[in-house]
Amino acid sequence: QVQLLESGGGSVQSGGSLRLSCAAFGYTYSFDCMGWFRQVPGKEREGVAAIDSDGSTNYAESVKGRFTISQDNAKNTLYLQMNSLKPEDTAMYYCAAQYAYCSGSWYYTAGYNYWGQGTQVTVSS
Repeated sequence: QVQLLESGGGSVQSGGSLRLSCAAFGYTYSFDCMGWFRQVPGKEREGVAAIDSDGSTNYAESVKGRFTISQDNAKNTLYLQMNSLKPEDTAMYYCAAQYAYCSGSWYYTAGYNYWGQGTQVTVSS
């Protein structure tokens, strides 16, 4: 049974940094695309960043230049380095994985087969 376990969330002041991790367990075949999404109460879940198995990356405009997605295949772990955090980055962050390449529709939640439980990020001004 595939499991994705996020960690690294917390509270930070505006301008600070956090690094999220997502450890994957129980899968037989490596995922083609993994991504980070975030959601605040009352709003739809939105794509933050995604990475293909070949290392190609995609970012939402709102986080370009501030966030970096990466993966360590040896450790079966996905990362999201978040710098220059802003209060509007406050959300529950979710890790997701799919057996298809990210492509231009990487930000659609429907494309992902597996989801983690989320880790909360709170940025205060």
